[in-house]
Amino acid sequence: ERTREIGIRMALGAGAGDALGLVLRQGGRLVALGLAAGLAGAFVLTRLMESLLFEIRSTDFATYLATATLLGTVALAACWLPARRAARVNPMVALRTE
Repeated sequence: ERTREIGIRMALGAGAGDALGLVLRQGGRLVALGLAAGLAGAFVLTRLMESLLFEIRSTDFATYLATATLLGTVALAACWLPARRAARVNPMVALRTE
């Protein structure tokens, strides 16, 4: 969706690394926000569901860390693919398409 914007940026002198960084930074912000909200929600909900948990405490730090790491890694990998595609945008082709 942002091919034209990235094409203009590259035509004005931005490099492929700049386009890659732009998309990854924006995706990373969303990932961090989602992880923070998810961890806060999980902490509250596990307190309410403590009787349903089997052989694990509701505040098990290792479980929270492992889950956040796994989800964060997958989400950043999902951001990497569009970022890599954005870094390969040909400015002239992007500006001609409408």
